Amino acid sequence: MLKPSFLLISALLASPVSHAQVFQRELGDSDLKLGTTPTRSMAQGLVKPTSSGSFHGGLDLSHDSGWYAGQWSPSVGLSPSSKLEVDSYLGYKQPFDQTLGYELGMIHYSYPKLETLDSHEFFGGLTLLGSRFGAAFSNDPDKRNSTLFADLGGNAPFGIGVSVKYTNHQLGNPVSITSGGYVNSFNDWSVKLSRPWMGIDLNLIYSDSNLNGGDCSAYSGQNAECDGLLTFKAERSFY
Repeated sequence: MLKPSFLLISALLASPVSHAQVFQRELGDSDLKLGTTPTRSMAQGLVKPTSSGSFHGGLDLSHDSGWYAGQWSPSVGLSPSSKLEVDSYLGYKQPFDQTLGYELGMIHYSYPKLETLDSHEFFGGLTLLGSRFGAAFSNDPDKRNSTLFADLGGNAPFGIGVSVKYTNHQLGNPVSITSGGYVNSFNDWSVKLSRPWMGIDLNLIYSDSNLNGGDCSAYSGQNAECDGLLTFKAERSFY
């Protein structure tokens, strides 16, 4: 894997007032990308690098054989309110033809300036007839997450894409709830309907979990809320 010190050179390229950029160069049979925005999603879209700090960036190196490796820092930790995080990944992606392909890999999450234990995530993806399917397993210091993902955009009727995500969370330490019991594990899920319209991406998202009421004090899942939530989003890219 590439050293974190090299990653920070590209990470400093990012600025809250600058446009996202990707610099690309061919190195023999390999393709190198440096960017202030993530250049890759993994497990056919299930795993996506995020940007949480004012300064972020990374690099991605892919080979014609299908192997790829890279590092991404969602936060360089320059401000007191942020922490340095370095995500290193290695994977293999191979399309058999225009309708079938697969991907396998892993990500290592590290926090060099904190005593927090590092964590790992293993992922796999399959593309079939324009639809995408993914699975991921992460081993965090406080819990283990197993996720399944399906994006049926390739077979969407009326131009409407449908994607579903389901995750099981196993807590390392049971969490006490107001009713007097404990929560050892929980599940959450989301369903998204999407459709482009006049250059705008329209998204209708419903998310929920098997926790409710006082049990929600133990929730720390993938959704914004523990209880059922219906969200409408309209996004447009300007560059």
